[in-house]
Amino acid sequence: MRREHTTDDTRTMSQDGSTSHFTSLLPGDDDTIVALATAPGRGAVALIRLSGARAVIIARALGAYASGQPEARHALRAMLHDPHTHEPLDDVLVTWFAPPRSYTGEEVVEITTHGGTIAPSRVQAACIAAGARPALPGEFTRRAVLNGRLDLLQAEAVADIIDARTSAMQEQALAQLDGGLSRRLLALREDVVHLEALIAYDIDFPEEDDGPIARSRVTDAARSLRDALDALLRTAPGGALVRDGALVVLAGPPNAGKSSLFNALLGQSRAIVTAVPGTTRDAIEALLDRRPMPLRLVDTAGLRDTEDPVERLGIEVSHRYLAEAHVVLACGDHPDDVMRTFDVVRTRTTGAVLAVRTKWDLREGDGWVGHRDALRDVLCVSAETGAGLAELLAAIDRAIQDTAPVSTTGDVVITRERHRHGLTRARDEVTAFLEVWSAQALPAPVAAVHLLSARDALGELIGTIDTEDVLDRVFRDFCIGK
Repeated sequence: MRREHTTDDTRTMSQDGSTSHFTSLLPGDDDTIVALATAPGRGAVALIRLSGARAVIIARALGAYASGQPEARHALRAMLHDPHTHEPLDDVLVTWFAPPRSYTGEEVVEITTHGGTIAPSRVQAACIAAGARPALPGEFTRRAVLNGRLDLLQAEAVADIIDARTSAMQEQALAQLDGGLSRRLLALREDVVHLEALIAYDIDFPEEDDGPIARSRVTDAARSLRDALDALLRTAPGGALVRDGALVVLAGPPNAGKSSLFNALLGQSRAIVTAVPGTTRDAIEALLDRRPMPLRLVDTAGLRDTEDPVERLGIEVSHRYLAEAHVVLACGDHPDDVMRTFDVVRTRTTGAVLAVRTKWDLREGDGWVGHRDALRDVLCVSAETGAGLAELLAAIDRAIQDTAPVSTTGDVVITRERHRHGLTRARDEVTAFLEVWSAQALPAPVAAVHLLSARDALGELIGTIDTEDVLDRVFRDFCIGK
């Protein structure tokens, strides 16, 4: 995309030729902005970023680039001084990025100072004194979008990379930053434009030698488009699992070995393990970063009737987790406990329920064989020896794949509610068009209004059309400096 300045707004021309109108989104939108781009606190180095037309002028005012034009992408060592008091600030490295080949598409100067608190804060304050404005959260990436360096989906991917807690989420965000989802949505948008062109041809040139466009050709194209939108929407549940992790709840009676199993799956001691029933009074949650998908493991309070008000509250929390779980491990260290827990849990969750016999290393003649027919797929595990843990994780993966398939081949998926909402709008509009077109209930120009709405819904996702509120939602949770 390229940015064109006009007297009353800013127009962004995307690669597909469509134009968006972004009004002036921020006070002083053309100001030179500055922010610390690394986390504050103790560290070897800190990075301060300047972006805007006066970036080099401000850097020069602090003592960098004292003579001549800087060389793009070349780090230069300089001793910076306060522009007013001339006191030394720090011995730094300064790098200039020429427009449009910078992160924001504007003139960018990055100043690498020593780490800690004082050096970067003094340099940043000096930049502000020399004419820069403190950047708002996400303002650098917002300018990158406005200047055509990124689209909205790629901007969201930047935030997802920063916030990623798992390898799966980071990999998915990198794929989105590379433009995979953007290309898929642009292709769908082109399919909508093709449909509009077929209808427009039939309306504008009905007497051409080729004859009118067959209605079946329009119908087939619309159905193909609707199916493609549905296919992408079906990736939403799996994308949510990649983003947040699949919720796996350990449930069972007190002292059934749930906390020991929880710790064994994590490989560390997060839950207190004792022989006293009711030790776990509240749910304990931890994220297990693994492939093919991350797991949100939850150790819950033992399921039993109790008069203890604190323990009762913990059991109520357990019930809420059960209602939201993707997979529940119905745990017990005795066949009767496993069967009883399995029956209770099935009434409280819509997720998959796996029967798990814990403390398998302590088994003795407990009549287990006689219960095999009742629960044929019981998973026997030992937190002490590790026996059965790999098989349990494999069973969890299969259960999740059965309910919310997650792509393991790098296919494009949608991971945000904004994506799902926009695609649903587009799918609904195409469906509405199909209904009125097939029934011949409306004139072609009127029916085509649904296609225009579908095109706008897809364009809003990528950023080929405006809306200040969409940009606000996208950048609301960004960190300062990015």
